[in-house]
Amino acid sequence: MSPTQQVIFVVPPYVHVLDLTGPVQVFYEAVEYGAPYQLQYCSFQNQLVSSAGLAIGPVQPFTQVQPQPGDLIFVPGMEMAYIRSAECKAEHDFQRWLREQHRQGVSICSICTGAFLVAQTGLLDGRKCTTHWKRVDELQTTYPRVVTQHDRLFVQDGGIYTSAGITAGIDLALAILEERQGPLFAAKIARELVVYLRRGPYHSQKSVYLDYRNHMNVAVHHLQDWLITNLKTKATLDDLAQVAGMSTRNLTRTFRKETGISIHDYTTLLRLERARTLRHNPGMTMEAIAEQCGFQDARQLRRIWQKAESKNSTRSFIST
Repeated sequence: MSPTQQVIFVVPPYVHVLDLTGPVQVFYEAVEYGAPYQLQYCSFQNQLVSSAGLAIGPVQPFTQVQPQPGDLIFVPGMEMAYIRSAECKAEHDFQRWLREQHRQGVSICSICTGAFLVAQTGLLDGRKCTTHWKRVDELQTTYPRVVTQHDRLFVQDGGIYTSAGITAGIDLALAILEERQGPLFAAKIARELVVYLRRGPYHSQKSVYLDYRNHMNVAVHHLQDWLITNLKTKATLDDLAQVAGMSTRNLTRTFRKETGISIHDYTTLLRLERARTLRHNPGMTMEAIAEQCGFQDARQLRRIWQKAESKNSTRSFIST
């Protein structure tokens, strides 16, 4: 592995801009902080325009890039209409090039629908992978030999990283940076990017902060906002009723009716999500995380986590 590693960004036709620029900005900031990376860009077409109609200047052909073992190649997402086209599927030279780079020890990283481009090469056959939640089933149907992982933010299998849509590319880039430069360095870059919540691979593509907000009750929305920002507070039901401006009985009934979940269960989900996020802070102990999230102690946090619906993320969290 060379002292300076190349981070090569493929710019495909009809690229989703944030899929590309999110990871680019992560590694640009890493270079600014002294990390040994060299950013490069390449494509397999000459005329490029983004999915939003932004024209992109000339980018060197992929054949002019010379990756070395240990380098990274990012394949961002693009319009599905192009991915499904015969033109895209006919890019056999690029497919062979990508296979060869992986064979020689280059890590391949796809963002969003970029997984389809990687799957065309056969590199995802038999491997665990993911993509945007809207496209997971189509990826599995189109390429039956891949092992799709539903509701995963990003997945790594055999030197190939795949991630969910759009902002998940930033999470993946930060995770790779943590692997290579350490958690403290990655935390510095996250702060530089003003990333409020760093998410790990076992974070859901869905969000507890959004999933229970599909209603029009202003009082319940107000209480939900209060709960999110006051997880440390040991509030009683009377306290919460005062925040919402309701009686306790009416609040209990209305909250469940509007959200489909009890106040207690909703608060627990918020606390577990916050705890999962704080695990990315290398300076925080389990006791500190429990205190920040409103649990009595680390023991209670682990016990409640174990009772949550069984997932790989559960085992990963409580074992540390």
